[in-house]
Amino acid sequence: MPRVRSVTTFAVRYPEPNDNDNLRHLLFARVEADDGTVGWGEAITMFPDVTRATAQLVEGMAELVVGTDPLENVATWRRIKKATWWPGHRGGVAAFALSAIDIALWDLKGKLLGQPLIALLGGACRERLPAVASTHVFHPSLEHEAERHGRYVREQGYRGVKIGMGKKGETHLGYELARDVEFVRLLREAVGPDAWIMMDRGQALTWDVSEAIRRTQAFEEHGLHWIEEPLEPEDVAGHRRLRQHVTTLIAGGEREWDADGFARLIATGTIDVIGCDVGRAEGITGALKVIELVERADIWFNSHAWSSAVNTAASIALSAFTPRCLLQELKPDENPMQHELVEEPIAQRDGWIEVPRRPGLGVEVRESVLERYRLT
Repeated sequence: MPRVRSVTTFAVRYPEPNDNDNLRHLLFARVEADDGTVGWGEAITMFPDVTRATAQLVEGMAELVVGTDPLENVATWRRIKKATWWPGHRGGVAAFALSAIDIALWDLKGKLLGQPLIALLGGACRERLPAVASTHVFHPSLEHEAERHGRYVREQGYRGVKIGMGKKGETHLGYELARDVEFVRLLREAVGPDAWIMMDRGQALTWDVSEAIRRTQAFEEHGLHWIEEPLEPEDVAGHRRLRQHVTTLIAGGEREWDADGFARLIATGTIDVIGCDVGRAEGITGALKVIELVERADIWFNSHAWSSAVNTAASIALSAFTPRCLLQELKPDENPMQHELVEEPIAQRDGWIEVPRRPGLGVEVRESVLERYRLT
């Protein structure tokens, strides 16, 4: 069996059409075996300074990866995690670096064995997942944004929509209660009676518990499926009060780093849907530990897959692996890191996304695209 020959990084900056063309940043890890087979991983680093710092850590961790057997990737994950006790205790940039390397090693392992990731995990609970359009709003007209999202359901077949509030642009959702409720009312009219609607507070906003209760109750009148991150994650008492006053699912977990953090969150009993990003939560190996916790608690797993096709491919396999997954989020508008990055972009059809069945993650990365968007 070939050994790992090299670990290199690509830091990128790209405009995101699903976020009003705002610039976003990612860090990719390229792991190559000595027979030339390549595995790709990703960290959802978001900001330029974090991306550069993560690249430095990945390159520093390379000595723990080069020369190892790609089939023993979980042992490599453990070795890296143990070695990052100083920069990575309870999370931080080291978790990003570990995520990128781990995903790349799983991809490499699958390619060397000729097996898709879902087979390496142990098999799929289902062959396809309901697809939801996950995007941000930025146009000043509520009617325009409601209709735009309605078309994702009516014309493209998505099973529902998830809307991020508090984002850059001129819609200004999340600030004025009456305006927010009017948007959700218009959105329900646009998507129809059966589509799922999820609303995500967004990290730029701060609501107190009374405001979160008022908004969620008002949204519920229009068939809200879940409210995401309605309060700061450390506000356990606020989440408990919110739960007493609403019937919708409460989602959270986006800011957690590892299984220990998710375990503490789940133990509060306040979260129904655990949002876990494979590009942040210590990779595929880390996400599997989170799934085990979710299944034990009999709550729901949701992969926060809002970055590149590498992350999305890994996330779909993880979502299909567990019976405790409701849906798969996808960015609906064409964008560089989904549609330019890989030879065959991941796409939903008639509201469903198929589990990748090609070896490894099931996507082939174009290095020329990474060079085109390289962060300098």
